[in-house]
Amino acid sequence: MASYQLPDGRKISDSMAFTLNDVQYPSNWLLLSTEQELMQRGITGPLPEPLWYDQRWAWGFNDDGSLNWKDLEPLKEEYIAHVKRNAGSMLGATDWMVTRSAEPNGKQVPDAVLAERAAIRAKSDEKEAAIEATITTEELAAYITSSAYSNWGEEPTPEGEDTLDFNGGISSGVVI
Repeated sequence: MASYQLPDGRKISDSMAFTLNDVQYPSNWLLLSTEQELMQRGITGPLPEPLWYDQRWAWGFNDDGSLNWKDLEPLKEEYIAHVKRNAGSMLGATDWMVTRSAEPNGKQVPDAVLAERAAIRAKSDEKEAAIEATITTEELAAYITSSAYSNWGEEPTPEGEDTLDFNGGISSGVVI
């Protein structure tokens, strides 16, 4: 289906009936008309159709063919919450070590685990700041789809320390 633009700026598809200068045209007129007939009436087309748009960032296309971007602030909130969930999930893998260390006879959290947890928090803060710094939805989309957003570095896997096995138990000295 092709689209055309009338002299008054209205866009119509090639299968639409329309009225122009008080003359009614049937739904197949554009399909059957010649280029000369279109030019005589000031109708331009067929117009190039945009191929696609990412629905995460835009509602569709404006009449001029540009993207109709979604509101920035709700998207920022959504992606900051996403970063926090990811960080929380990564920290959750070693939360039990922190809890265990708080018990009266608890074992110290290894320095490597503490360093990795700090790195996760720092990376989360960095991602949140980058999201907050965007001033257009287009900038936010560029950041979220970049490797800077998706790269968290290595997840904590302390060698030779107690780790959780797949059944929720503790496997001493085994890294999973």
